[in-house]
Amino acid sequence: MRDEHGDPGRRPVTEGHTYEVTITDIGERGDGIGKIEGLVIIVPDATPGETVKVRITRVERKVAFGRRV
Repeated sequence: MRDEHGDPGRRPVTEGHTYEVTITDIGERGDGIGKIEGLVIIVPDATPGETVKVRITRVERKVAFGRRV
């Protein structure tokens, strides 16, 4: 199966790498939610409107998880 970028298995983020993400929403558990190239990024302790640096800790098919750095 191809992803939204046309490459099978390609993700816009890599586990262990650091990125900037703008938090646009809050999830059910209170975590911040942002996107990088369409991939949802979940960031604990982040608030909508913040732009935060995050280190990606886990990447799944439709979502990635990160921690503030």
